[in-house]
Amino acid sequence: MNRLEERYKKEIVPSLMKKNNYDTVMLVPKLEKIVVNIGVGDAVSNSKMLEAAVNDLAKITGQKPVETKAKKSIASFKVREGHKIGCKVTLRGEKMYDFLDKLISISLPRVRDFHGLSPKSFDGRGNYTIGIKEQLIFPEINFDEVVKVRGMDIVIVTTAKTNEEAFDLLKELGVPFRK
Repeated sequence: MNRLEERYKKEIVPSLMKKNNYDTVMLVPKLEKIVVNIGVGDAVSNSKMLEAAVNDLAKITGQKPVETKAKKSIASFKVREGHKIGCKVTLRGEKMYDFLDKLISISLPRVRDFHGLSPKSFDGRGNYTIGIKEQLIFPEINFDEVVKVRGMDIVIVTTAKTNEEAFDLLKELGVPFRK
């Protein structure tokens, strides 16, 4: 079991139960999944770009990414419906906790001028989105092998019903929020 998952079960669940007056352990919000997504706009003209993004995402998450296709045609972006324009990975269970632990303790502190994550990035249903500007903050990525520096979206999906519950959960897990 991952150290973050163990801490969740032993310390965070009792703490949240006391704080929010839950009657049963089943009411305590928990992490459901983490979705990591990279959009590759250049893939329209150069399919090697998508391949590079898929390889980077596989290194970062330790799981094989799924290529995503355009849902609609957009002429101004030269995108046709069905074109491959990105990749994503859905992490659950132990890999999810490993990734979150690595993100909090290793990757985010490597961001230049990092003052914490915005507490406003919740969607109203207890899910949190982090936008990262470059994949170089992850220790698995070798700077010399990077084809192009690109960003990614990390969505943390929880079972929390409100933003406040999700904020409490993520704060307890160690996510560094801005004051």
